[in-house]
Amino acid sequence: MNTEKKTEKNILWSDRKRTFLGLPWSFTRYRLEEEKLIIDKGFLSRVEDEIRLYRITDITLKRSLGERIFGLGTIHCCSGDQTSPEFDILHIKNSKKVKDMLSDMVEKERLERHIGMRELIDVGADDDCVGEEH
Repeated sequence: MNTEKKTEKNILWSDRKRTFLGLPWSFTRYRLEEEKLIIDKGFLSRVEDEIRLYRITDITLKRSLGERIFGLGTIHCCSGDQTSPEFDILHIKNSKKVKDMLSDMVEKERLERHIGMRELIDVGADDDCVGEEH
């Protein structure tokens, strides 16, 4: 019971992928913690993907006309993570604010771990995201 409260305190942001009319009728959940982003997908069979923030190399905010109408956006990320070299945080509210918070946290994690872009590019040299413009 005490660990449950501790886990809740570490969550800085959480939301669900939104669908029709911007409603959270989805089984995809996003959770941003101090050192990692967790994407939890599924209903009967669930998959939880964890991406360490220092591994994220590029963040792009995309907002289609439909998303703008309903106050949503999609954040596209490229990372040096082996299992998730590219991923999207789909159709979320306050997407600009979340993107800025994620970007600041990524930079903070890199500084704390003394990781520069050179190390990340060397690791992910085969990724499509390296050098790619969105």
